[in-house]
Amino acid sequence: MIAMSSLERRENRHLTMSSPQRDALPPGTILDCYRIIKLIGSGGFSLIYLAEDEDSHDEVAIKEYLPKRFGKRRGMDPVSVLEPTKRTSFERGRRLFYQEANILAQLHHANIVRVRNCFLANNTAYLVMDYEPGKNLGRYIKKRQGGLSTNFLLTVFPPLLDALSAIHATNNLHLDIKPSNIHLRPGGNPLLLDFGAVYHTEHEEGKKAQVITPGFSPVEQYYTSGKVGPWTDVYAIGATIRACIEGKPPPSAIERHTEDKLKPASELFAARYPTHVLETIDWAMRVNAEQRPQDAQEMRQALLGKAPVPQSLFERNQKTG
Repeated sequence: MIAMSSLERRENRHLTMSSPQRDALPPGTILDCYRIIKLIGSGGFSLIYLAEDEDSHDEVAIKEYLPKRFGKRRGMDPVSVLEPTKRTSFERGRRLFYQEANILAQLHHANIVRVRNCFLANNTAYLVMDYEPGKNLGRYIKKRQGGLSTNFLLTVFPPLLDALSAIHATNNLHLDIKPSNIHLRPGGNPLLLDFGAVYHTEHEEGKKAQVITPGFSPVEQYYTSGKVGPWTDVYAIGATIRACIEGKPPPSAIERHTEDKLKPASELFAARYPTHVLETIDWAMRVNAEQRPQDAQEMRQALLGKAPVPQSLFERNQKTG
């Protein structure tokens, strides 16, 4: 399993070939009670290793905080700040790295990546997670070019909505749900990754992370004044399901807010998918947050056909053309 953080993907936009050296730890390196097997992934903010727990002999995934723009390492040297002016950014990133670890440590759900440990070494931080064989939903959609079956959708997304309910029950929001943050274990059993953008709703004065993914982030995430809530994650789930069908991200919420040209899924794909599934997607992706399902369980019940979708929304669409 390769779990990159929101910060990693955001920073990747700025990486260049002239970036400083960032050597991975070699196989056989001992970190705490873990022995590194190999490097399995990297992003703008971390390196990810497959390792073995020398006590239990379990395979684990270890994420090492090593930001490409702010940090460096040559050979086996400890991680160091790239230059003095980058220290504040380096330390802020490390705080967010720990925030992700702390949030995940509090969550115990079969469809949320499990954190085993978090520790300091080599002048940086490490996050140890269960290693889960499988594939990334984003890559799977691209490979299949969309058209994923109803059975697939109803295998993957109800458990994810249940996981979101568990997150929301702790007064946290994910705020970065998209295909690339969903891991598919054998049989389609999903795992929600990447809590680098998580936001605690009780901290009203706290600043939410500016993590935006066009097509999957609703309009309220684009503005510091936007009111985020469970309905924000609901939009992203709806957009992700639509991407499974269409094979591409929906238009950005900003485009839709200016002029909504997105045709309802219930019109475009009625020949292949059940009405209640398509109407649930359309409901979840309403531009106006007040017109969406207000929590993950409400969306889950509609997706499973156990609760009706408000038909007044679709009648309004027909009247306005």
